[in-house]
Amino acid sequence: MMKILAYTSPARGHVYPLVPTLLELRQRGHQMAVRTLASEVAMLNQMGFGASAISPLVEARAMDDWRGKNQLQQLQRALTTFVDRAAHEVADLRKALMEEKPDLVLVDVNSWGAQACAEASGLAWAVYAPYPLPLPSREAPPFGLGLKPLGGPLGRLRDRSLLGISALGWNRVLPRLNQIRATAGAPALLSVLDMFGRASLTLSYTAEPFEYPHTDWPATVKLVGPANWEPASQAPAWIGDLHPPVVLVTTSTEYQHDDRLLQVALDALADEPVTVIATSPATSSDGIRVPTNARVEAFLPHGSILAIAACVVCHGGMGITQKALSAGVPVCVVPFGRDQPEVARRVEVARAGTRLPASHLTPARLRAKVREAMTMRAGAARIAKAFATAGGSVAAADALEALSSPKMLVS
Repeated sequence: MMKILAYTSPARGHVYPLVPTLLELRQRGHQMAVRTLASEVAMLNQMGFGASAISPLVEARAMDDWRGKNQLQQLQRALTTFVDRAAHEVADLRKALMEEKPDLVLVDVNSWGAQACAEASGLAWAVYAPYPLPLPSREAPPFGLGLKPLGGPLGRLRDRSLLGISALGWNRVLPRLNQIRATAGAPALLSVLDMFGRASLTLSYTAEPFEYPHTDWPATVKLVGPANWEPASQAPAWIGDLHPPVVLVTTSTEYQHDDRLLQVALDALADEPVTVIATSPATSSDGIRVPTNARVEAFLPHGSILAIAACVVCHGGMGITQKALSAGVPVCVVPFGRDQPEVARRVEVARAGTRLPASHLTPARLRAKVREAMTMRAGAARIAKAFATAGGSVAAADALEALSSPKMLVS
């Protein structure tokens, strides 16, 4: 058996998708250690994992991409955040390696310094990606723009041209990243995007046909399907009294200034023959005008709502989007930034829901998109079936065991 050290970025949306894999590995007899954001340490320890907090210096660097006035500015702020954190992650993971002495290291795709440290450590190491992997491909548009795949000679020409432009944006942080990698003892990169193919194993927590085909990706990338998990909690009794059809509206768990989606959605659906349940996990709902057919809560276990939902309206975080689709519930996505334009486009291309850019958000437009999404249950069911057969935590654990097998300890 082996000891695995998992290192996450300071985001619940990157911790929760990892939990099913950790549980599966522990069930197989492996020992788990976790470094994660401070707010989740107690919960993970209660579950039996050896969890400790990542460096406060890493967690103190909050995402501020929402301050960007356009998509390019938002990308630059996000990349700067990752590099700022990376400068502290190297020493943080080194310390954890000395304390835990693992056989294998599993690192968050957004923890760039920790990846460099893991690569230089000489240990077996892997990356996990809970959102669409930014690794370039000849068969898909460059990551981040949310473009529709075109295919054919014109589509490939468009994608090649835009990849060069996109790489320029990513590579603005390349000099700093390479300095950090040198500190860690890892080789320099020619492009930031090259980083996403360096690990001996990359677990991508999604699956085709929601994810685009990428036959030119290396065999080290394993699509294992979603890892849907949420902390155990008691569903409120009133859920059983809801009148269908039910529409779930929710925003990001990590603040990104998407709170206006709640009010627009409540206004858009106020006169529709639906029951609206809205959650606002990262912002206050004070001052929200709540119509008679709606209820607003700070937090609810989404699983209990998805069991009866006809549609989900959300920002396009991979967690809630794939959780909804796994339940066969179509999604109306209003992307505000980050990976969300990519998620929204995948929903649209898969015909498992609809897409409305945040810049076009109005009650009338959202109402029309929700009505359309509610007719697309067949597409959502198709994705649910594919997700169910992708392997999930079992496939992820199998891949990690195969990666480490030469070094595994026999109990």
